[in-house]
Amino acid sequence: MSDDPRLSLRLHFSSGLTFGRGKADLLQGIAEEGSISAAGRRMKMSYRRAWSLVEEMNGHFAAPLVDSSRGGARGGGASLTDLGRQVLADYRALEAVLRGQGARPLQRMRDAQRYE
Repeated sequence: MSDDPRLSLRLHFSSGLTFGRGKADLLQGIAEEGSISAAGRRMKMSYRRAWSLVEEMNGHFAAPLVDSSRGGARGGGASLTDLGRQVLADYRALEAVLRGQGARPLQRMRDAQRYE
């Protein structure tokens, strides 16, 4: 039993987009790896699934979050656009608020549980 409950933020927008830890982690991976496929592998996600999530995110925002180029002699790659970096930063900021301001209520909920 861990002392800390696992906290996960999932945002549901009226546009139909659901944005949570998985998509945020995929964006983070793309930023760090420079590749959609490498970010997907890091998350144990198929290339097809990673691309599908990127296309979904790109389609729900006014501008793409991920800019990609196809492979070839010099190889492909991907990077976050300015909007992609902002969306990721905003999501991480919301997570931090939830962790910080939610710590006391989460602890009370944990303390109120019965462990056998």
